[in-house]
Amino acid sequence: MSWAAVLVALAALAVQAWRTRRTVAGLEQRLEAAHRDLETLQRAFERFAPAEVVEHVIAEGIAARSEKKEITVLFADLKGFTALGEGLAPAELVTVLNGYLARMSRAIVEHRGHVSKFLGDGILALFGALEANPWQTNDAIHAALAMRGALADYNATLVATGRPALEMGVGVHRGPVVAGLIGSEGLMEYGVIGRTVNVASRVERLTRTHGVDILITEAARAALDGRFRLRPMPPAAVKGIASALPTFAVDGFDPGVAR
Repeated sequence: MSWAAVLVALAALAVQAWRTRRTVAGLEQRLEAAHRDLETLQRAFERFAPAEVVEHVIAEGIAARSEKKEITVLFADLKGFTALGEGLAPAELVTVLNGYLARMSRAIVEHRGHVSKFLGDGILALFGALEANPWQTNDAIHAALAMRGALADYNATLVATGRPALEMGVGVHRGPVVAGLIGSEGLMEYGVIGRTVNVASRVERLTRTHGVDILITEAARAALDGRFRLRPMPPAAVKGIASALPTFAVDGFDPGVAR
């Protein structure tokens, strides 16, 4: 082979190596951009589903995360908030509501609960939905008591600034649900389906009937630590349930009392 042929061959190899480097660099840039897009989507998705669920979906797909389980559902709602809101300017109304939701959410999360969704001024929270938790009902009632304390503190702040105090009702029930990612391609969230959710909501409505702020069902009471102070309420008719529903008001928790 002549020197000219060798030089041509080396030039061809150099051109090919240069093209390969350009291709690899382009692929690396595209891969890095795709990784950034995935992280952005993951952070956005975590606003609608817990991080554990997001990781599971990334690994195994959306359909893999649906399951039937027994959980404790907490439903909270503000009493008379619609009428109260009519006396506040829109910006002030949103500020008051967001302050309430932030404080209640913090109390729920600090007791191993997951805030599933906000329904206006209502809060749906789940305990034992993301992972097995034998103390899920205890956690839910501790969360409800923490919400009571947080609302008292928030009301002091509201009144000090010339705003009206808020009044909350909390209903807690334990039972079976189907948990999973629910929605469409445009909007999907981690939630639960079943009668248990409806009962918790109905029990919250009974707080107005009985004049208390926290009510639980017999199913929730049966799973509780004996140190919670409870008062039985008269059974009351509830929509969707054939017989009158017995409930219990939660007065507090005595850590020093033997179980």
